[in-house]
Amino acid sequence: MKRNDLQTIMRRAWHLFRSMGKAFAVCLSKAWQLYRLTKRMRAGVVRFAYEKADGTLRKAAGTLHEVSATIKGTGRPDGGQAVRYYDVEADGWRSFKVENLIAIYQ
Repeated sequence: MKRNDLQTIMRRAWHLFRSMGKAFAVCLSKAWQLYRLTKRMRAGVVRFAYEKADGTLRKAAGTLHEVSATIKGTGRPDGGQAVRYYDVEADGWRSFKVENLIAIYQ
């Protein structure tokens, strides 16, 4: 684990604490869950679920492995407020707010 990873985890935990209003321990646990999700997505395809902006549940299969050629945009960081991933089923880039993660499947 790099120092930058720990900074990202803590930044997400504090963002969750301010936005969700839950105990910091709960927010820190969710931030670690998000870290493990992105780490697994860098190695391959991961199935997970999150709540969409309209309130519906979205089950996705995403990856960050070998998709750097498809990246477009400014490359501007988001401050740890969203998780971006490549959806292998929809064949495109998607993102979700960190507080909306529900579950990570095998």
